[in-house]
Amino acid sequence: MELHFPALLSRMNELRDLQGIIGLATWDQETYMPAKADSARAHQLATLQGLHHERLVDPWLGEALAWAAGQTDLDADQRAMVRVLTQERDRAVRVPQALVKALAEAQSRALAAWRQARKEKRFSVFQPALERILALRREQADAYGHEGERYDALLEGYEPGMRVARLTPVLTALRDALIPMVAALGSAPRQVPDLFKEGRRFDGEAQWQFSLRLLEAVGFDMEAGRQDRSIHPFTGGTHPMDVRLTTRIDEENPLNALFSTIHEAGHGLYEQGFAEAHYRTPLAAAPSMGLHESQSRLWENVVGRSRAFWEHFYPELSKAFPQALAGVDLDAFHGAVNRVSPSLIRTEADEVTYNLHIVLRYELELLLIHDSLPLGDLPAAWNERMQRYLGVTPPDDTQGVLQDIHWAWGEFGYFPTYSLGNLYSASLYRAAERALPDLMGQLRRGALLPLRDWLRTHVHQQGYRLPAEELIRQVTGRGLTDVDFLEYLRGKYGALYGVSL
Repeated sequence: MELHFPALLSRMNELRDLQGIIGLATWDQETYMPAKADSARAHQLATLQGLHHERLVDPWLGEALAWAAGQTDLDADQRAMVRVLTQERDRAVRVPQALVKALAEAQSRALAAWRQARKEKRFSVFQPALERILALRREQADAYGHEGERYDALLEGYEPGMRVARLTPVLTALRDALIPMVAALGSAPRQVPDLFKEGRRFDGEAQWQFSLRLLEAVGFDMEAGRQDRSIHPFTGGTHPMDVRLTTRIDEENPLNALFSTIHEAGHGLYEQGFAEAHYRTPLAAAPSMGLHESQSRLWENVVGRSRAFWEHFYPELSKAFPQALAGVDLDAFHGAVNRVSPSLIRTEADEVTYNLHIVLRYELELLLIHDSLPLGDLPAAWNERMQRYLGVTPPDDTQGVLQDIHWAWGEFGYFPTYSLGNLYSASLYRAAERALPDLMGQLRRGALLPLRDWLRTHVHQQGYRLPAEELIRQVTGRGLTDVDFLEYLRGKYGALYGVSL
């Protein structure tokens, strides 16, 4: 095939189209696929992923990218496309096909072992499968290449450009600031009651309709996307014009649906916001999982759990659930959705304690990838950190070291992106406040589109033009930092609990 940019762009389009169809098949697998279709869908996905891999590692693509890297007449976006796809292809071709197959088999076995271990509440049932996963991930990291820190090679797959040397000081400082903050809030004279353990019932259909109202308010385009239900809320889809969200309804606690919807809407707005010129190219993507997570965390927590937001939306919510919320005023509701209480389960954690769950996992992952923690000691190491960081100890392995599916999937390097998303969200919101002086007043009026539009201009439409931290630095004036996030927590929760943090 002739070497010229239109031919290279055509291959980029094909790769994005295949990714889109894989995304659609995966979304369907979690929503509408018939129960008996598991095996058929597994074969279909394997075929599609195989085709994508073949097109990605095709020697012609390597030649075309090398040729394009030497051209001087490409514009800035074209150069960025070449850089991003080259990085993706380089990682793909460095891993032997035999290792790819071994990892796929090991993941399948690990998932089955993890589920059985959770049933029996015994880590030892999962341990041999995890040992195999770890050995293969270390081998994969070495195949990718690194400068002495294996974890960097795995982190690169989720947070390109981030390194342990950059990440550890930030997360360690965050940990050391959060532990005394959690203790101070726990001993504060003013405590916040849990309104949703009092036998209230919230009609499922009313929750669904209110969730659609929230999607409309934040500016999610329902003609370029949809929302459905799933056990575990997620965002997927095929294209910026076809973005799929899911949420979860719990009739005893509406917070699951409310905040899952707002969270996934943040992801969905990012996906819908890519510049049209980038569609079907490598630039129609977030530069990192952490930056993508920043959008969902900004909308869910910084906006969605703010008092200003609920000054507008709580009257509507009260009308939707007049009996369940009878006698609950705005202050009580706002307190309940921001209640801080150390818990065993990461996915149920509040804003203040959540990052301690992430730091714990990050520290243990480093030890495991370094092969410096005997795997049999992992449950004890987990429990010791839970007690030291959060003051709680899991009663069994299912509520402790076995609670997350990520390690069964072999996703080492993924957990830190959650904390990066929280840190980035606070910095971005502070920058938005500087750019939009009436932002708080807009939230009080339910006018959420000015913030959506500001994010669309400064984050979404930028796509993958720049690495994540470089984009954050461009928008906020500084890169990765815990300063904005900690100031946000101290201001919000100090006022809520009546203590100085």
